[in-house]
Amino acid sequence: MLVKVPDLASRSFKALAPAAIIIAAVLVAYIPALHAGFIWDDDRYVTKNVTLRNAAGLKRIWFDVGATPQYYPMVFTTFWAERRIWGITPVGYHMTNVLLHAANAVLVWIVLSRLKIPGAWLASMLFAVHPVHVESVAWITERKNVLSGTFYLGALLAYLLFLGSEKQSAHQPHRWRFYFLSLILCAGALLSKTVTCTLPVVIALILWWKHQPPFRWRNILPLMPMLFVALPAAVLTAVFERKEVGAYGPDWDFSIIERTLIAGRAVWFYLSSILAPVNLMFIYPRWRIDAGQWWQYLFPAAVFTVIGFLWIARRRWGKGPLVAALFFVGTLTPALGFVNVYPMLFSFVADHFQYLASIGPLALIAAVGTRACAYWWPNWARFTLLVTAIIGLMTLTWRQERMYKDNQSLWSETVRRNPKAWIAHNNLSEPLLAQRDFHGAAEHASAALRLHPDYAPAHNNLGLALEGEQRSEEAVA
Repeated sequence: MLVKVPDLASRSFKALAPAAIIIAAVLVAYIPALHAGFIWDDDRYVTKNVTLRNAAGLKRIWFDVGATPQYYPMVFTTFWAERRIWGITPVGYHMTNVLLHAANAVLVWIVLSRLKIPGAWLASMLFAVHPVHVESVAWITERKNVLSGTFYLGALLAYLLFLGSEKQSAHQPHRWRFYFLSLILCAGALLSKTVTCTLPVVIALILWWKHQPPFRWRNILPLMPMLFVALPAAVLTAVFERKEVGAYGPDWDFSIIERTLIAGRAVWFYLSSILAPVNLMFIYPRWRIDAGQWWQYLFPAAVFTVIGFLWIARRRWGKGPLVAALFFVGTLTPALGFVNVYPMLFSFVADHFQYLASIGPLALIAAVGTRACAYWWPNWARFTLLVTAIIGLMTLTWRQERMYKDNQSLWSETVRRNPKAWIAHNNLSEPLLAQRDFHGAAEHASAALRLHPDYAPAHNNLGLALEGEQRSEEAVA
């Protein structure tokens, strides 16, 4: 017994050390976020949300669909609980987001390891510190992403455990515990953000990839309850975006061809921001979509071409690259423009839309890199490259977090990176008004109106700024 204790401790350390390193990397990478405040619509979600103030509000969160900005009751329940703990002090909400992201990174490692993907730990580290995820973690409102991600990855892991148990014995009753756990976690994901409606399709894709012969009905049929819950949830969100959030009108009036052009270009945009995260923005320029320009068709055509090539090459390269590509595109699909969402008013893309989808390319990069480096490079060179890559990404993440300090920092940096972001100009005028910088507020409100003449809040802010400058007649006009 005395000999086995150190062995047990050693095995426990080896099992826990990778997860501990991932968590530590996330905590270090997001130190600046812990010092940030509330920004943009955090007031509607947290500080001025009346449903968070009492027990009656908790009931409304779950049973009154229009009581919150979006019907994501799991998210607002966490906000409700946190309001009891630390009121409207932002550091607590930021810490929760950071810890959820750390949990997601660990779950990515566990899921990829169970799928026997080379470089699973590296992929999880890339996911943990990649700057494209700053928007999801440092913005309190995007609790939707990190919380739904935890449920989503947990549901996926539970389903894999359910399938793994089946290999050992078809009659083990405890394997169904994993199945029902997967259903519960899937429901939690959908009640946090319905972009997770792709989960049953992702599981089916994994079954096609890993199981021979593909699509055994005994593995596919259990997905049906998950699918029957996911589809209505997705439809409800689409209707809610139109009716309650206001995602309808000329700014969203696109034909199916135009939406395909948007989607094709968005896929390549998201992939490029993963491969080269050097000019990330809170508000990206909104492309001009023109079905009469031939070159715009190259984007969706290239997506189909690459997927077709990977399909043909699957016998030589294996299904892994194809599955990574299909996971990426499929998980992005709810946010590619085929369904109206409010942010399409000012941009077709946003970093937080690819929080889960990024796992596909990052896993592929890690797998290819791990195999290539193992073949060509010695251990010391691989270690040096790993440390350099992680430190480089963490440095970019730190820099990206600076803009989330407060509203003025957010909108000032957004205007600097995207001078045509009319909503950023207007929103920057508001903290300037609060500081009684009426001249600066008038400049930015005027800039917003030059870019978007019909935007009523900018007219209002310009009027307030002019009144502050004692230009009452112009303010009235």
